[in-house]
Amino acid sequence: MRGFLIGIIFTIILILGGGYYLLHEGYINFNADEPPSRAERHMAMAAVDAATDRNAPQVKNPLTADEATLEAGAKLYMDHCASCHALPSSPDSQFGRSFNPPVPQFFKEAPDMAENQNFYIIQHGIRWTGMPAWKNTLNDTQTWQLVTFLSNTEKLPPAALKELEPPASTTVVPAPAATKR
Repeated sequence: MRGFLIGIIFTIILILGGGYYLLHEGYINFNADEPPSRAERHMAMAAVDAATDRNAPQVKNPLTADEATLEAGAKLYMDHCASCHALPSSPDSQFGRSFNPPVPQFFKEAPDMAENQNFYIIQHGIRWTGMPAWKNTLNDTQTWQLVTFLSNTEKLPPAALKELEPPASTTVVPAPAATKR
C-alpha cells in the first residue's frame, strides 16, 4: 500500500512539474488572437463563475428600474462600456470581439447573471479578460445604475435609448488647395 501512495504522490509531482516546465519555457500559447482550447475555455469560465458565486456579496439592488435610473445607467454605459460591449444600433462590437475570450455583446445577448454578481464584476473586473475593475472610478450608486441598466437592456425607455445613440459624425471637408498667382 505504501508503494501505491508513493506512486500517486510521484505522479502528481511529475504532472505539476511538467506543467510548470511547459509554462516557464513558453510552450503554452497565450496569444489573444488564437482561440483557447475547449479545456481552457471550460476551466476559465468555471473558475470565473465559481469565484463570482463565492465572492459576490448577497446584496439587493437598492435602485428601481425607473426612467431616471435607466437613463443615468445608459449614460454611464455609453461612457465606460459601449466600446467593448456594443450598442443597440451596432450590437456586435468589432473591438469587443478582438478580446479573447470575446467580450459579451449585451445587445445581442442580455446579461444573465444575478444583479449582485454583475455589481461584483463591475466593481472588481475579471483578471486576464480585459474587464477592468471600476470601483475606483464609479461609486456604488453609479455601479447600481449600470447594473439596473444591464438588467433592463431589452426594455429601455426612449430617454435611455437616446443616450445610447452614437454621436453624429462630423465630416471634415478638406481646405481648398492654394492656387498659384
